[in-house]
Amino acid sequence: MVDHPYAQAILTSLRDRRISQIEFRKGLVRLGRVLGLEMVREFDVEECEVETPLGVKARGVRIRDLDKVTIVTVLRAAWPLTEGLVKIFYNAKQGVIVARRVEEKGMRDYEFDIEIAYVKLPEITQDTTVILTDVMVATGSTVRVALRELVQHGRARKYFLASVIVTPIALSKIRREVEELGIDLTVYTVAIDPDINDRGYIVPGLGDAGDRAFGS
Repeated sequence: MVDHPYAQAILTSLRDRRISQIEFRKGLVRLGRVLGLEMVREFDVEECEVETPLGVKARGVRIRDLDKVTIVTVLRAAWPLTEGLVKIFYNAKQGVIVARRVEEKGMRDYEFDIEIAYVKLPEITQDTTVILTDVMVATGSTVRVALRELVQHGRARKYFLASVIVTPIALSKIRREVEELGIDLTVYTVAIDPDINDRGYIVPGLGDAGDRAFGS
């Protein structure tokens, strides 16, 4: 969990029902940047040397494999989060997964049926780091289906999940899915909220992040 005070202050503003649609969307973009900076800590760093405008050599570092990142957005709510991540991983390739809960069937044992309407992904190889973005991870149903879809298109070296809020229930289900798939996944989130209501919404949560970011 990213507990940086800046991230927590943005999260607090996002929870506030009074903020505008534009400010909500901007907040998600800012959190995307924060999550991206935290993820960079897991990338390998190599020493290098450059020449400054004064003709003097200066030692520094380069971050390896930043050009081997693919960001996969679960539409629509996660688009602003991806926008923030791209400001850190500026050479990233991008893919999308359009998925929805089949809410008319209801929730059973904290599970929803997930309907995948569209998938478009770049090539995923053993050198790729995949970042999957999903703002609210309540039951983990969408993330689990998305991970299965990703693995069918190629196995990456490493997977990250970028989210704003997750629940313990979702984390438990995702952990089991990751073990079954045999992949390496790290979850980056700003909060772990305790409850899910009977509609499958995280409590206290943010409400419907897609509606709040883009309008009902």
